[in-house]
Amino acid sequence: MFVITASLKRPCFTNSPTMIVMVGLPARGKTYISTKLTRYLNWIGVKTKVFNVGQYRRQATCSYNSYEFFRPDNEEAMKIRKACAVAALQDVCEYITREQGQVVVFDATNTTQDRREVILNFAKENGYKVFFVESICDDPDIIAENIKQVKLSSPDYAGCDKEEAVADFLKRIECYTMTYVPLDDTKDRNLSYIKIFNVGSRYLVNRVQDHIQSRIVYYLMNIHVTPRSIYLCRHGESELNLVGRIGGDSGLSSRGAKFASTLGTYMRGQCISDLKVWTSHMKRTIQTAEALGVQYEQWKALNEIDAGVCEEMTYEEIQEHFPEEFALRDQDKYRYRYPKGESYEDLVQRLEPVIMELERQENVLVICHQAVMRCLLAYFLDKSANELPYLKCPLHTVLKLTPVAYGCKVESVFLNIEAVNTHRDKPVNVDVDRDPAEALETVPEHI
Repeated sequence: MFVITASLKRPCFTNSPTMIVMVGLPARGKTYISTKLTRYLNWIGVKTKVFNVGQYRRQATCSYNSYEFFRPDNEEAMKIRKACAVAALQDVCEYITREQGQVVVFDATNTTQDRREVILNFAKENGYKVFFVESICDDPDIIAENIKQVKLSSPDYAGCDKEEAVADFLKRIECYTMTYVPLDDTKDRNLSYIKIFNVGSRYLVNRVQDHIQSRIVYYLMNIHVTPRSIYLCRHGESELNLVGRIGGDSGLSSRGAKFASTLGTYMRGQCISDLKVWTSHMKRTIQTAEALGVQYEQWKALNEIDAGVCEEMTYEEIQEHFPEEFALRDQDKYRYRYPKGESYEDLVQRLEPVIMELERQENVLVICHQAVMRCLLAYFLDKSANELPYLKCPLHTVLKLTPVAYGCKVESVFLNIEAVNTHRDKPVNVDVDRDPAEALETVPEHI
C-alpha cells in the first residue's frame, strides 16, 4: 500500500469539490467516458479537469517495452506506477486549491482494493466527495473495436506492427485482470457510483449524493458510441440579415430560399434513411426545413438568443442608443445579458436538453441560429466560454460532425449560395467611453 502525505490536506469548503474516479479494466471505454464527461461539465460551467495516470506513467518512463511492465510481480514497475498515482493526486490537490477546480476526473484502472482505499482516504482528508464510474465490458466486439480505435494510436505503440501491438495489449489486460477487484454491490454499498455495462447497454447507480452527481449520472446514461453524424447549419439568409438587424422573426430572403432548396439536395445526397431534422420555432428555420420535404421537429430551446431591448436593432443603433451596454457586451460576451434578454451563459443552460437528446440520437440535422450553433459547436469541439461567442458559423454552410474516439471530426461544406456576413469579431477597444467608430470597427457590412 502507498501513502499520501499530510501535506496534501486543504481546508474543507461548504461546496465540496468532487473526485470522479474511473474504474475498470483497459479497453473498456473509461478514457472515452472521462473525456466526454469532462467536456460536458466544462460546457455547463463546472470547472473540470482530467488527470490520467497513464500520462504520468509515460512521462516517468523513457519508453514502453512490453506488457511485462504491468505484471503485478514486477516490483520496480509497481513502484513507478504508485509514484505516478501519488503525483497525479498531488496535482489534483493543486488544481482544486490554486485553480479553484470544482470537479476532477481521476482516470486510472484502480484495480486493487488498497489503491481505492488510498483515494478514499485522500478525498476524506481533503474534504472532497468521491463518485466512482466503473466501466464493465464483456463484449469481445466492443473490446476489440476499442483496442483498434484507441489503444493502437497510443504513444506506447508508436511505430509498432499492429498485430504485435494488439497481442501485447491483450497480455497487458491479462496482467490487470490478475489484481482487478470490481466494485462490490454489498461491500461497497456505502460508496457513490455508477456501473456502466457494455458502454451503455445497462446501468447500476448507487447512493447519488448531490446535484452534480445527479447530472453526471443523467449525462452518462444518455451517451452512446453508435457511429453517426450530426449536421449543424443556420437557417437560410433572412430579410433581417440583409439589413444587419439582429434577432427578430423574419422570413428568408431570395438567396435564403435558394439555400434551403440546395440544402435539401445536399442532405439527400448523404443517403441517410433515418435522418431526423430539428428546427427552432422561428420562421427562418421552419422555412429552411420545409424545403427539404421531410418531417421535422420544432424545439423552442433552439430559438435564437433573446436580445431583449435590442431585438431587431442594428449594431449601429445599439451603439447609438445603448453605448454602455454595447461596450459591456464586448468586455464579456459570454456572460453579458441583454436588458430583458439573455446571455450566452443563459443559452447554454437552455440548450442542455438539446445536447442530451443529441447524445441519445443517431443522425440529426439541426437547423438553428448563429448564437445557438456556436453553443452546440462549442460543446462538440470542447471550446472555452471565452472562445464560444466568437466561433465562426457562416450562413449557407453545413458543418458535419462525426464523433470519434476522443473528440469530433468536423467537415465544413459551403453550399455555394452567397450570403451576407453576420460575424462580428471583438474590437480592440472595449472601454465604455470609447469612440463610436472604434466600437463599430468590426461590424460586418450590410445594406
